[in-house]
Amino acid sequence: MHTPICDELGIEFPIFAFTHCRDVVVAVSKAGGFGVLGAVGFSPEELEIELNWIDEHIGDHPYGVDIVIPNKYEGMDSNLEAEDLTKMLQSMVPQETLDFARKILTDHNVPVANDGSENALQLLGWTEATATPQVEVALKHPKVTLIANALGTPPADMIKHIHDAGVKVAALCGSPYQARKHADAGVDIIIAQGGEGGGHCGEVGSIVLWPQVVKEVAPVPVLAAGGIGSGQQIAAALALGAQGAWSGSQWLMVEEAENTPVQQAAYVKASSRDTVRSRSFTGKPCRMLKNDWTEAWETPGNPEPLGMPLQYMVSGMAVAATHKFPDETVDVAFNPVGQVVGQFEKVEKTAGVIERWVQEYLEATGNLEQINEAASA
Repeated sequence: MHTPICDELGIEFPIFAFTHCRDVVVAVSKAGGFGVLGAVGFSPEELEIELNWIDEHIGDHPYGVDIVIPNKYEGMDSNLEAEDLTKMLQSMVPQETLDFARKILTDHNVPVANDGSENALQLLGWTEATATPQVEVALKHPKVTLIANALGTPPADMIKHIHDAGVKVAALCGSPYQARKHADAGVDIIIAQGGEGGGHCGEVGSIVLWPQVVKEVAPVPVLAAGGIGSGQQIAAALALGAQGAWSGSQWLMVEEAENTPVQQAAYVKASSRDTVRSRSFTGKPCRMLKNDWTEAWETPGNPEPLGMPLQYMVSGMAVAATHKFPDETVDVAFNPVGQVVGQFEKVEKTAGVIERWVQEYLEATGNLEQINEAASA
């Protein structure tokens, strides 16, 4: 399992792992893959701490950082700094919507403070104003060799700035049109994520999307995302023209993850039908486990989700509660995960997952070789 992108990034296997857990980043990269830390929930100061820890534990292996700058979001034309943008956006959040979110939590016996400490009305990520300082932090770490944008094409000046630092740029997309915009802007690696993927995603399925994007942006390398949870699925991605696999859901189910046994049990219990594309946490369609929180925002008569980043300024209290009370908030938690969740049966070591995927890939490609040999005999 080796493609040209492995040589470009200095990795053994074209397996990219998106995660919010620094331990998983290290474990994946040390096992031959490429760990990518999701930065959206970290302040610049917190991100610096995380990256310093990774640098100390990852050895000579490279890794990446994932940021979020959507193409469209509330307040994007204001040109305000993060602090002033936060104040402006706070004034745009209806009190009714904020009260509704608090009621969902209190109805589920989740403690919610009224002094703002529950993370409500905080901006955090989701805008250029907040992502730019994160990029500056990432570029100070030489082992960071890739910065990916999870939503939209990064601004031209940011792409140039990252390139000038000798770091590659990647960006996710859900359509050939978006992929073309990425390629024309100078993005080095296009990540085509099908609608079954966890987190922000479009509606087109992976097996349809991947070859469309590959054809649209060739010779720019494409990573396949959405529905990656086995070596067989990686083989399918490479057969459709991708140079590697971008995965996320699987890394919730490894020993190194921060998820508790109760949270992981919820993933094992879930089928592929138990996920939903919902705007209830971030304001944009995001695939996650269906629960009482997502259902409440879909119920007629209740407030509808706001746009990004306003909705996260509302749901931030639920995200904070999830971190503080992980086992008590499963029914109202933000649990981004793809339809591949239906394949999860147990928690494994990260290195074991990489080893298993490589073996499954070899078995799948070996089976195809046998079929071809038999057909030509």
